[in-house]
Amino acid sequence: MRSAPSKLKVFLADAGLFYAAAIWGATFIMVKAALADIDPIVMVGYRFLIAGSVLLVFVLLTGRRLFEGLGRAFALAVMLWFLYVPQTMGLKYTTASNSGFITGLFVMFVPLFLRTIFKRRPTLMEVTASFVSLGGLWFLTGGLRDINIGDILTLSAALTYALHLLYSDKYMKAGIDPFLISCQQFLIVGGLCLLTALVIDLPFGVGSMKAGGIVVFLALFPTLSAFVIQMVAQKITSPLRVSLIFALEPVFAALFAWTLGGETFITHRALGGLLIFAALVISGLPVPGQKKTG
Repeated sequence: MRSAPSKLKVFLADAGLFYAAAIWGATFIMVKAALADIDPIVMVGYRFLIAGSVLLVFVLLTGRRLFEGLGRAFALAVMLWFLYVPQTMGLKYTTASNSGFITGLFVMFVPLFLRTIFKRRPTLMEVTASFVSLGGLWFLTGGLRDINIGDILTLSAALTYALHLLYSDKYMKAGIDPFLISCQQFLIVGGLCLLTALVIDLPFGVGSMKAGGIVVFLALFPTLSAFVIQMVAQKITSPLRVSLIFALEPVFAALFAWTLGGETFITHRALGGLLIFAALVISGLPVPGQKKTG
């Protein structure tokens, strides 16, 4: 039986996941701004190829076998492709608030897929936390308004988000090297995106230095650092807890908008953020007579 992780490891895993949620929330508006000067599929391709290339240097220098377990990496890469391409394309047609709420729906898909695909029954508190978090997302983002094709694309991204999180959890709990599989899936996602762009004849150019800088930033921080940290953290953290921490992404987006962005503080959005934090607390509460599994 696998021994329980130390409190320090649990704290560091949670801190890493909070960092990932924060950096993703901070870059939401940056992505939307860059789309004026670069095609969304091409942007995702460049972003992941840069991240994968940087990590490739580390993988080769440390003597890891690049093609080991490539099938698992390819499966995760396809999920990432179906996550980032529809979400990024959807941002061209929908509002940031709609996109934030719909992407956040993955907190409901995680326990659903966990039960139906992975045959693991969530505890009552975990399910309750998912609903509380969803309510918080509704208050935070304002829910859905004027549904369009961008929202449908974003919904497919939310479904894939949940699947990627759960399969990442499965592979990490099985002892897969997080650095190797991250490098592999980054390179595959980048290749798939640029191949897609080539097939459908998309422009490969970057229209401004600002957009180019955003792509590099996205590659190094919300892609390379955040995803590797997620993989490492998922070795010891339950997938439902990961999903609830990641549900804080729009909370961080709102915090950055209120502070650095100079936007007006809105009470009901703050209430939504508090509900999402409350959901994280609720998920860890014990259920009388029911043993919680990780």
